[in-house]
Amino acid sequence: MEAIPIVKGEFVLQKFEGKGGWTYVPLPQVKPSEHLPFGWVIVSGRIDDFELVKHKLQPMGNGQLFLSLNATIRKKINKQQGDRVYLKLYADELPAEVPQEVIDCFNDESPLVYQRFRVLPTTQQQFQINWIYAAKTEDKKAERILKLIDQLIET
Repeated sequence: MEAIPIVKGEFVLQKFEGKGGWTYVPLPQVKPSEHLPFGWVIVSGRIDDFELVKHKLQPMGNGQLFLSLNATIRKKINKQQGDRVYLKLYADELPAEVPQEVIDCFNDESPLVYQRFRVLPTTQQQFQINWIYAAKTEDKKAERILKLIDQLIET
């Protein structure tokens, strides 16, 4: 069974006013996350023929989110403000529980690390797990796990 996209269709690229203004697609149909900082929603999918992987939808400040398009993406799809793009985006589901690979990393360092993690408030545990799994690469994810281990050791 294929996942259902949270965004699918044609959209017009817009740009924030002023020097250095971002090019973006407003996505009022996507609700901000209650579990990630700033209400981010992490998505993967496609914009035209360009693949997006673990891309953060940003808050506009009015309760809505937008998809930012940096120069690299705009060059790849050959589009700019006012052009139409086709989006098909899926929510990147973050783990609701502590993944076994993280528990194993904690225990490899010391069982005390996992014990210290478990006494954190549930919201703080979820924030840390979301932060780890929001990493765009496996190397970055590993780096974040090690940083959390260091913080837990110092506690």
